[in-house]
Amino acid sequence: MIAAARHLLGAASVCQIRRAAINMSSTPNVLMRLVATAYSVAEKSGVIVRNIMSGGDLGIVEKTGANDLQTAADRLVQQSICSSLAKKFPQITLIGEEDLPYEEVEDGLIELGQSEDVLKYPCPPQYTNIKEEELVVWVDPLDGTKEYTEGLLDHVTVLIGIAYEGKAIAGVINQPYYNYQAGNDAVLGRTIWGVLGVGAFGFELKEVPDGTHIITTTRSHSSKQVNDCIAAINPDKVIRVGGAGNKIIQLIEGQASAYVFASPGCKKWDTCAPEAILHAVGGKLTDIHGNPFEYQKDVKHMNSAGVLAALRNFNYYASRVPDSVKQALVP
Repeated sequence: MIAAARHLLGAASVCQIRRAAINMSSTPNVLMRLVATAYSVAEKSGVIVRNIMSGGDLGIVEKTGANDLQTAADRLVQQSICSSLAKKFPQITLIGEEDLPYEEVEDGLIELGQSEDVLKYPCPPQYTNIKEEELVVWVDPLDGTKEYTEGLLDHVTVLIGIAYEGKAIAGVINQPYYNYQAGNDAVLGRTIWGVLGVGAFGFELKEVPDGTHIITTTRSHSSKQVNDCIAAINPDKVIRVGGAGNKIIQLIEGQASAYVFASPGCKKWDTCAPEAILHAVGGKLTDIHGNPFEYQKDVKHMNSAGVLAALRNFNYYASRVPDSVKQALVP
């Protein structure tokens, strides 16, 4: 698998496939079948991530600097996700962080299975008539790449977000190293998924106690503006970790009460899957002004006005954002 890694770089690209492969054309259940397939693909992605690490050669290259890295895991996982989904859903739009070809990849990277557990749930009525070509899939093959290279493995996630009419409506998050410190007998890795109108699964929903304010924020992209915004909330505790997916998991598992990132830098592939899962359990994720994100295929990739999220009491955290911070972050 390591030998298959290709050191290909470039800006993120929109990869839209319209070819007659396996015919999974538009049906009332296209959304749930896509989520079920994304679940299986995410599980395979977790295996790829672990295999690259255990092989000892991460294949690290710098894209724009020391804080913007790409590894063999980034490359192979994106090719696996995009190629697998395109084969079963040839008319969806796929937008990935890495600019890589995936029309012809090794057979070992392809996953055509689907989660039967996901398919047990009916498609929400508002999504039963969706057509393949109306869906946009945002892929972050390795959220927390820098942390991956530094051995902070619990920060790492694989993100597959699904958007319809510009809104994040479903998401899959794989944690390749969930339970990695729990001993040799522990089951390694897990996959969380959610759909608006269905719920979110694969974890135990917990909340920070009322009146306690724990902020999760960036580990490696801090600034005076970020810190000023956090200080204005007067938190009881601040947790600095890598990965947007990891931060949202902290919210839904009761480790943090708000995710605050008052800076540009986060991209649509970072937020689409986490937003869908957070919204599926009643939380909220927006930019720092409280504006919703848009996920159409032609939208700009950068979340230039930062990120603000909470499982509960979102309005409280939004009200604490200083005007100076809002003025500095233009939507």
